[in-house]
Amino acid sequence: MTYFFVFLLQSLLPLSILLGASWAIKPTAPAAKTIIWLSLLGLISGVTLRFGLPNSQIVNLSLTLFFLTAFLCFALSQRVNFPKLRLAWQFIFMLIAGVTWAKDPNITALTNTDIINTDFILNLSAVIFGVILCFAVAMWIYFLVKQQQKTMGKSTALFALTFLLWFALVIPLVGELFLILMKLQIIDLTKLRLSFVAKSGAITGWLNPLCLAMMFVNLGIFIFQTHLKRKLHAQIEQDPIEKRKKLALVQTSKRLIHWGIVAMFLIATAQIYWQQVASRPPQLSKATPVTLDQTQQVHIPIEQVKDGKLHRFVWIADDGKAVRFFIINRQPAKLSLAAVFDACLLCGDQGYVMQGNQVVCVGCGVHMFIPSIGKPGGCNPVPIENWQQIDNALIIPRTSLEDGLNLFSTIVEIEVQDPISGKTLKNTQTEYKYSVENRTYFFENEENLEQFRNQPEKYLNRGNEQEE
Repeated sequence: MTYFFVFLLQSLLPLSILLGASWAIKPTAPAAKTIIWLSLLGLISGVTLRFGLPNSQIVNLSLTLFFLTAFLCFALSQRVNFPKLRLAWQFIFMLIAGVTWAKDPNITALTNTDIINTDFILNLSAVIFGVILCFAVAMWIYFLVKQQQKTMGKSTALFALTFLLWFALVIPLVGELFLILMKLQIIDLTKLRLSFVAKSGAITGWLNPLCLAMMFVNLGIFIFQTHLKRKLHAQIEQDPIEKRKKLALVQTSKRLIHWGIVAMFLIATAQIYWQQVASRPPQLSKATPVTLDQTQQVHIPIEQVKDGKLHRFVWIADDGKAVRFFIINRQPAKLSLAAVFDACLLCGDQGYVMQGNQVVCVGCGVHMFIPSIGKPGGCNPVPIENWQQIDNALIIPRTSLEDGLNLFSTIVEIEVQDPISGKTLKNTQTEYKYSVENRTYFFENEENLEQFRNQPEKYLNRGNEQEE
C-alpha cells in the first residue's frame, strides 16, 4: 500500500506543483472543475498509452524526446498568457505523469489481478488518495501564491524553487536519453556517460523530498512575509469594518498554513515509513544454535517444533560457515514435520519468514504453500535429506547438514586448531586452509598446509585416535 502511494507521488506530485505555480502567476485561471477533469483525462490517457505501446528502445526513445521537448516548451511558454495553451499543458503534464507511473513494473499487482481482495482494495485506495492529495497540493500552491501576491507581488523565491524542481525533472530524462542512445549504439558507451546516467537517475528518488522542501520553504515565506504582516495590520487597525476584513485575511492565511502542514505531514510520513520500514526486507528471526552429539547427529525435541510455527536453527560447520535450517509442522490437525534448509536454489540464502500463518521467501516475496514445504522445486526451501523422526525427537545427521554448506555464505569467527602444530587459530584470520571429506582444516603457515596436503590420511587418523 505504501509503495503505491509513495511512487504515485513521485510521478505526479512534482508536475502538480509546477502546474499549480504556473496557474498562480497568471492573472486568471479556469474553473477548478475544468482543470480536474482535464487532469484525470490526461492521467488515464497516459496510463493507457504506456500499456498500449510495446516496450522497445525506439518507443522509449520517442517518449523521452517528447517529454524533454514538452518540458522545454513549457518553460519557454510561461511568459505567454494564453489560456488554451495552459490547458494544453495541464493535459500534457498529466499524460506524462500517467506514462511515468505506468512504467513501474509493480503496477501489474493492480492491473493483472483476477480477484478483489484486501490487498487490491488497499493498493487501489492508496493510488486514489495519492491522486487526490496531489490535486489538493496543486490547489494549495495556487492559493498560497495568490495570497502572497496580494502582499508581496511576484515572488523571486517561487521562481527559483519551481526552476529547481523543473531542473530535477529534466536531468533524469537527459540521463535516460543517453542510456537509450547507448543501448541503440547511436552514441558510444563511455565511463563518463554511464556515470552521468547513474547519478541523474538517482535524482528521481529524491523528488518527493524535494517537493516537501519546496512546500516547506514557500510556507515559511508565506508565514513570515504575509501571515504575520496580516496579523499585525489586523491588531493595529481601528476601523471596525477594515478590521473585520483584515481578520478575514488572517483566517484565510491560517487555513492555508494548516492545510499545508497536513499535506506535508502526510507526504513526509509516507516517505519516511517507506524508506525506514516498508521497503526493508523482512528480518529473519534469531536462529537457535545446535551442536552435534557423540554420534554426529543433531537431536531436536518434537514438542519444541510441533506448534505450526517456523522454528529456525543454525549449525556452525568446522570452517565457521553458518548452515541455517528450519522445521515446521505442515498440518494443523496432525503431526507432519518438514526439515529444510533456510535457503532456496533460486533466491539463495536470504531465508524465509513467517507472516501470520504464511511462510514467505525474503528474496522474492513468494508465499509458500506450507503443505508443499519439504518437497524440491520452485521457490521451496531446499529439503534436508535422510533426517529421521522418532517418538519424541527429530534427528538430523551431520552428513545431511553438510549437504547445505554450499547454500550459505555467512562465516562465523570460531577457534580452530592446526592439525600439524596443534596451534589455536581464528578461522577468519588465516589464509591457509584445505578441505577434505566435507571438512575444512586450517594452518598457521604454508609449510603445514603442504605437509597435510601430501599425507592427509596420516593426520586424519591421528586425530581420530585422539578423539577415541
